[in-house]
Amino acid sequence: MAFQTFTPEQSLLKIKQYCAYQERCHSEVRDKLYSFGLHQNEVDEIISTLITENYLNEERFAVHFAGGKFRMKQWGKIKIRQALKNKQVSEYCSRKALKEIDNNEYRQAFFKLAEQKLKTLKTEKNIFIKKRKLQDFLLQKGYEREMITDAVKNMIAKR
Repeated sequence: MAFQTFTPEQSLLKIKQYCAYQERCHSEVRDKLYSFGLHQNEVDEIISTLITENYLNEERFAVHFAGGKFRMKQWGKIKIRQALKNKQVSEYCSRKALKEIDNNEYRQAFFKLAEQKLKTLKTEKNIFIKKRKLQDFLLQKGYEREMITDAVKNMIAKR
């Protein structure tokens, strides 16, 4: 795939549209600008313009990203934190975004997800395999190990 080069002025217009469409993190915007064939000093200048004009805000991105992944995909805080880290979002913004997730909603989503998974494991007769599958699923979703251990113990004991 050949990429097209743009002038810094053209790039600024295109990247403003890109940022206005949905929240973006700095690394996504930086990568996109480099794909336009720009040099580092031009990219840095455009990014500072985007920040100044409020097209780009890492904290706002982190809050939207964390909330979306939690609500839409039922991700746990560990998985969200790792995804933000992969997007090179600062630790400060990651912590702030995770604080925005309501603890009661978080626990409700966790238990609902665990119950749903447990229903799919009804045919499993071996209790140890059932526990392991439930634990693995919840770990893969990014929930905290202590939460998982307590929930699995209580949920399996009730059945």
